[in-house]
Amino acid sequence: MTTYAYPDDLLKAQQALNEVRASLKALVKTLPYSVEPMEAWERPDGYWLATSRAYPDSPGWSEQEKKEVAALREKERDLTSVILTHPFWSEVDAPARPDARSQLKHALEREDGEGQEAA
Repeated sequence: MTTYAYPDDLLKAQQALNEVRASLKALVKTLPYSVEPMEAWERPDGYWLATSRAYPDSPGWSEQEKKEVAALREKERDLTSVILTHPFWSEVDAPARPDARSQLKHALEREDGEGQEAA
């Protein structure tokens, strides 16, 4: 398997993207299930889902919560754009780019830096 020497700015962008996605996931977990206010409801019988059938009233998200989610999503889009349009990808043969992009997602998980040098 080929490994790649990712530039520091690309690794930093990937790290920032990971952090933004983690923050967004954590935030959304704390919010009501419905963005807009919604009355309690119950899913009809016959659905295969193993989750609860009853859903309580949802107060919806506050304007501040909507702004926080929107800001994190915008940051996520911006970082994704930085990563996808980075000049590094032009140095990688087109057929190998999907694998190189996949490896980038996991490059920061490697404690010993293995996989960050071109083979």
